[in-house]
Amino acid sequence: MAKDSKELRQELARVMEQQSMFQGKPVNLYEPIRYILSLGGKRVRPVLALMACQLFKGNIQEALLPALGLEVFHNFTLLHDDVMDKADMRRGKPSVHAKWNANVAILSGDAMFALACRLVCQAPAGRKEAVLDAFNDLAIGVCEGQQYDMDFETQEKVSMPEYMEMIRLKTAVLMAGGLKIGALLAGASEKEWAPLYEYGIKIGLAFQLQDDLLDLYGDEAKFGKKLGNDIRENKKTYLYIKALELLDEVDAIALEQEFASPTLPFGDMAKIKKVKDLYEKVKVKEHCGKAIGKLFSEAEGALDELAASPAVDADALSALRAFGSELLGREA
Repeated sequence: MAKDSKELRQELARVMEQQSMFQGKPVNLYEPIRYILSLGGKRVRPVLALMACQLFKGNIQEALLPALGLEVFHNFTLLHDDVMDKADMRRGKPSVHAKWNANVAILSGDAMFALACRLVCQAPAGRKEAVLDAFNDLAIGVCEGQQYDMDFETQEKVSMPEYMEMIRLKTAVLMAGGLKIGALLAGASEKEWAPLYEYGIKIGLAFQLQDDLLDLYGDEAKFGKKLGNDIRENKKTYLYIKALELLDEVDAIALEQEFASPTLPFGDMAKIKKVKDLYEKVKVKEHCGKAIGKLFSEAEGALDELAASPAVDADALSALRAFGSELLGREA
């Protein structure tokens, strides 16, 4: 019987507790690593890797350490992202650079990248090269996406295709790459894992658009970050780009002027209200919801391609579908 996301998270927690690599000295290098990993979350990337492994009838135990490597890598990116974004909160707690300082966050993040590589290298010998290639591809993709994200802060105009490509690299590639790594650990061929990779891209894009939506319309306690932070930071998200497409000329200029004002680290509720009012004029929230729904439907279609394959475990496919629904707050 295939394991569901809750059972797989429990397996990951057990393995994480056993890792001596997160201990050690100097304390100011390793304590921030333990801290960020202790903040929890849904462990989305490693769970996807394990689900892909069991989907192709692989050995979950052999996949646990490489999957944990994906979680360490993801959290490494969060340490550095929070420094770049000057974000003081992460999952409802102080971010590492806020709790320690930026230098500590950068160095602990560097160590986490090395630790992630060490864990991914625990893949079985016959599959290690392919797994490492996939890991390097996703790592480079995430860096490319982050650079585009930073470029957009000063780029006057950002088109919707440019934005979607940025989030494909920054967010979706890590989810799709995790699925690919899990499939490779099970011995799946490219023909077998390709639809799964496409699923990861689509679900990753939907996941990021939902994150854009929740930044303004979410529950702050559940979201774990201050609402409206994208507006404070003048981030050109889906909501901003879609609003510019739909607003009349006068309102579009007003929105651009709001995003041309300096970043305000402590927030400006008046600015957030003005921008939100402009968004609501053209029902940006509803447009974003429709885009998420379309991407989710396309993701499900990619899984449908796998359903008839004799290489696929039907129970594991059901578990993966349920996890995708869970990620986007849908009924499975």
